[in-house]
Order: sequence, then C-alpha cells, then structure tokens
Amino acid sequence: MIAELHKDDFHKCLGILNEQGQLEAKAIVTGINPGRIFVDNVETPKSGLIWLGNNDGFIFIGNEKNDQFNNALNPFIDHVIAPEAKEIGLTYFEGIGNHEQWNKTIEMLFEHRTLGIWLQRVYLFKKENYKDQSVPKIEERYTIHQINKPLYENKNNSIKNIEFLHSKILAFWSSPDCFFRKGIGYCIVHDNEIVSVCFSGFVVDHIHCIDIETLEIHQGKKLAQRLAHHFIKDCYENNMVAYWDCMDGNKPSIAVAENVGFFRLFNYVGYEFLF
Repeated sequence: MIAELHKDDFHKCLGILNEQGQLEAKAIVTGINPGRIFVDNVETPKSGLIWLGNNDGFIFIGNEKNDQFNNALNPFIDHVIAPEAKEIGLTYFEGIGNHEQWNKTIEMLFEHRTLGIWLQRVYLFKKENYKDQSVPKIEERYTIHQINKPLYENKNNSIKNIEFLHSKILAFWSSPDCFFRKGIGYCIVHDNEIVSVCFSGFVVDHIHCIDIETLEIHQGKKLAQRLAHHFIKDCYENNMVAYWDCMDGNKPSIAVAENVGFFRLFNYVGYEFLF
C-alpha cells in the first residue's frame, strides 16, 4: 500500500535521500519548496515518490528493491496520480530516480507502457570558473531589474504582463513571501513588459537551482545569458552556489550555462509515459 505523507512528516524521508541526488528532492523534503510525497510506510518510509510542486515531474527516492512499494506503484499511478494529474491538464507521467539504481527498476516496472527516455544534465557554478569576459551586450531598450517586492506587487501598474512573473514564481514557491525570504532573481523589461526571468526555483541551504525563461519573441538576443551573469554574480558575492538542471537536448540552455562558467556535475536519466 502507498499513502501520502503529511507535510509535517516529510523529514522522515531525509534518511532515504541520496545526498548526491537532485536538489529538487531535498528542497521538497526539507519543506522549502512545495510538493507532495507518497511512501510505503508513513511511520518509517523506505521508498517514496515525490510529486514536484511545480508539476514538473516525479522523483523516486529510497530503496529501489522494495517489493511492497514497487508492486503497488502501477495501480497507484493509474487510480490516484493519473486522475489528479489529468484534472490539472497533465497528460504525461515524467519520472526520475534519485539515484541511478532506480533506472533499471523504473524500466522493469513500466515495461508494459510505451516508455520514453531522455538525458538530463546538472551543472554547478564555481567562482573560479566565472567567465566575466562572456557578459553579452544587450540592446538599450532592454533593462535589467532585480525581482523584489515592489516589482512583484506592481502597485503602479507599470508592468503590463505582471501575471507572467507571478505565474513563474508561484509555480515553484508556496507564496511570494517564501520566495523573497529564500530566493533571488532578476528580470529584463522591454516596453513595460517582462520578457525574460532568471530566479531561484529550488533552494537548499546556500544552493540555488536556476529557473530561466525568455519569451519566444525575444529569444536569440542573449537576454538569458545576461541574466545568468547577474544571478551568479549575486550568488558568489553572497556565498551562495548556483545550480543548473536542463535537458541534454536543450542546446540553448546548455550554451548559456557553459558560456557563463558552469561545470557539469552529473547526468541522470528521465522516463515518461502517457497517463
């Protein structure tokens, strides 16, 4: 049987987390970022499934050979996860293992499904790798702003598409105040519209996982790279570490990370199937 763990009990999963695994898992287990956890035993969990609060997928944690958990997974996904996911517009289950031993188990458990596979890269930034000479120039009509409370609240209605920023922050954080207490971020404004953002999506201790997005019509103008420079400079000046997680096929994202001075920490495999 699989049951949902109450948020006050998330700490019970700390002992089954892979310390070298994805930052997102630890951010949720420690209660910094929102999410849900389903486990084999709510008192002493040995295996679990984390549903990221931004609905960007699931992470398998703990013992990958736990038959009690594994045998219940498919029915649980079909009868509990899938209906809830479909209600919020999700059509795919996207899952990753918190350690690589989960890969073989995932492939075995879902072999009856049409399973898609992709590769993910994780980068970390070190101050000594910083390529300050790679700071790109951007057109003067683009202005860089720190994401702070006055900007977010937009009381003077100076930002025409403030809902873009709101939706990005609230996809990762339970409230704006949580973000302002724990995270940092920058954006670029053009003609009173926010066209590019770079901010802390997940945070654990002093490590900040970057989320970055540029509106399609403004892509190709080095805006993301310029914001990444601001973000990492803020990090290393304040004893924080920037963390970058992106798909292996996302060439623009990889180019930004490597041009700024991130180094690849590890890769991991992701799996997907239709609900």
